[in-house]
Amino acid sequence: MPDFTRLDDIRARRPLIHCVSNIVSANDCANVVLAAGASPIMACAAEEMADIAAASDAAVLNTGTPDEARFRTCLLRGREAARRNQPAVLDPVGVGASPWRLERVGTLLDSFPVSILRVNLGEAQALLRTASGERGVDSPAPASLEERSAAALALARRYRTAVLLSGPEDLVAGGGRLWRISGGSGQMVSVTGTGCMLSALCGVFSAVEPEPMAAALLASAFWKTCARRAEERFGGRGPGSFRTALLDAAGTLTAAELAAEAKIKAMP
Repeated sequence: MPDFTRLDDIRARRPLIHCVSNIVSANDCANVVLAAGASPIMACAAEEMADIAAASDAAVLNTGTPDEARFRTCLLRGREAARRNQPAVLDPVGVGASPWRLERVGTLLDSFPVSILRVNLGEAQALLRTASGERGVDSPAPASLEERSAAALALARRYRTAVLLSGPEDLVAGGGRLWRISGGSGQMVSVTGTGCMLSALCGVFSAVEPEPMAAALLASAFWKTCARRAEERFGGRGPGSFRTALLDAAGTLTAAELAAEAKIKAMP
């Protein structure tokens, strides 16, 4: 099991998390980083990547709503993370939406080591060059646990990284090992950007947990627990109330509660 007291470390140290986010979810990513106890910086100008890297503790690179300038920023920031031995999380949002996007994300993966690759099933299938059936940035129709597990393990082997494949049950793969994280809420699909927020949380936990798989497990368990608590509290009032309840849960969940409520299981 991962060390759940890392959540206390976050709140004691308040690491600076650099998020190169997309225009849809930037505000929510910044807020969830704050709620978890870290500090966000959302700089995206290529000209200041070296300076921002020098000041921050982890990088989260999100390729949603992309253009050439954003990919250049992600490339420079990823290389700076490698040079400084900082964790770099990559969220290749909607990577299968176009050949151009797939090519550019491939360049990022070939140019610097990624600590955690956070994907949904459609994105994993696109990176593996299998038929994904992605609809925009959304994952395809539900798949079996076996199919999702195989995709997570194959992606981790191909890029030699920890993979967090999110869904109704999250899967964390790396080094031939596989973990399943259950719980959460079906209401997550009613709020845009919850996957991006999970990627930001991967950066938060990576700033205090040097082992990428452990950081991914902590981020997943934290977010699943927040989602379950938010569903209990929002009272069916609608997606706006659920979104607020998510942030409230992230800001109030303690390390002891996370340890008691996390549902993490090693897969054979």
